[in-house]
Amino acid sequence: MAGHDSPWGGNRGGGDSGGDGNDGDGNDDGGESRPDDGKERPAPPGGPRNPWLPSGERGTRRSASIEDIFRNRDPRKPGGGGGRGPGGNFPQMPRRPDGKSWLPLGIGLAVAAGLLMSSFHMLGPKEQGIVTIFGKYSRIIDSGVSLTLPWPIEQVDVEDVRSFRVDMIPDNENEKLMLTSDKNLVDLSYLVRWNIKDLKDYKFRLADPEETVREVAEAAMRASIAQVSLNEAISGSGRALMEQDVRERMQRILNIYKAGVAVQGVEIKKADPPAKTKAAFEQVTVSQQEAERDRSEARAWAQQLLARAQGDAAAFEKVYEQYRLAPEVTKRRMYYETMERVLRDNDTVVADAPGVTSYLPLPEARRRKAPDAVDAGASPAGGQ
Repeated sequence: MAGHDSPWGGNRGGGDSGGDGNDGDGNDDGGESRPDDGKERPAPPGGPRNPWLPSGERGTRRSASIEDIFRNRDPRKPGGGGGRGPGGNFPQMPRRPDGKSWLPLGIGLAVAAGLLMSSFHMLGPKEQGIVTIFGKYSRIIDSGVSLTLPWPIEQVDVEDVRSFRVDMIPDNENEKLMLTSDKNLVDLSYLVRWNIKDLKDYKFRLADPEETVREVAEAAMRASIAQVSLNEAISGSGRALMEQDVRERMQRILNIYKAGVAVQGVEIKKADPPAKTKAAFEQVTVSQQEAERDRSEARAWAQQLLARAQGDAAAFEKVYEQYRLAPEVTKRRMYYETMERVLRDNDTVVADAPGVTSYLPLPEARRRKAPDAVDAGASPAGGQ
C-alpha cells in the first residue's frame, strides 16, 4: 500500500525516506548537498504542497527562513492580511483621489472649528466678560452674544456682576475676639454681602479681590466695635448702628483701593462673651434681669401710690369746697365718718363723757342684731 506524501518531500510509507530522490531538506539521494541560498526552486510536478504558502497551494518552494516568509507575504493575496495596515493590525484609512491621506485635512478642519467656536461668546443676563489681547485689557462685553478674535489672540474672562456674594466671618467655628471700648472681649460672627460694580477694576486692581474684601470687613468691624461697650455689643441695642457703620467704613476703604466692589450690607449674626467667661457673664446677666424686674415692680408701686394720692387730693378738694359753704356741718360729718372708720373693727369701747355709757359691749350688740335681722328676713316667708 502506497504511503502518504510527506510535506517535506519524502514518502512516509514503507520506511523508505528517500524514494523520490529528495530528503526532508530538499537534498537528493546522491548525497550531494545544495546550498540554501534563499532562492526559490521549482518543486517537482505533482509534488507535495508547501506548508509555508499562504493558502497551502502547490507551486514554488520557499526558503525555510522565517524572515523571508514575512518579507514576501503579500497583504493583497487571500489570507495575507489584506484590508489591514502595516503589520496587519489596524485598518487602513481611506485615501483621497490623489492618493494622499485625509488625516491632515481633518486635523486642519478641527483646528479651524475650534478657533471659530472660541470667537463666539454667549453671556447670561447677570454676566459680563472682560476681553484681553495677549493678556492686556481691551474692552468689556455685556450679556448676550458677542464676537471676538479667536483664541489665543483674544481671551474672555466671564464674571457674575449682579448676584450678591456672601462672606461669613469667621468661616468656621473658631472664635473671633474683638476689643470693646470698655476693654472687654466679645466673640463676633457676621456676614458681608457684596457684588462687583466695575469689572475692570475688580480684575486688574487687586491680586485677590475676595480676600481683600474679607480683610477690609474685619478691619472695619474692629474699628466699629471699639467704639461701643460690651453691654451694647451683646444686648444688641446698638447693633443696627454698628452694621451701618461697618458698611460705610468698608465702602470708603474699597473705594480708595479702587477695588470695583459695592458693599450691599453687613449683618451681625452672633455677639457673645468669650467661651471661658461665658458662665460668669450668664450669672451677671441673670442678676441684671432680676434687678431690672425689681426696678419695674418699684416703679409700678410708685405709680399706684401716686395715683392714689392724687385721688385723695381730688376728694379733699371737693370736701374743702363743701366746708367753705357750711363749716360746722362739714366738720361734724367728717368727725362721724372718721369715728366710724376707727371704731368699725373694735370689740370694746370705753367713753368718758357726760351722759354716755362708759362701757359699750359692741360684740353683744352685734350678736343681738344678727338674729333680729334673720327673723325680720324670715317673717314674710312664714306669713306666706
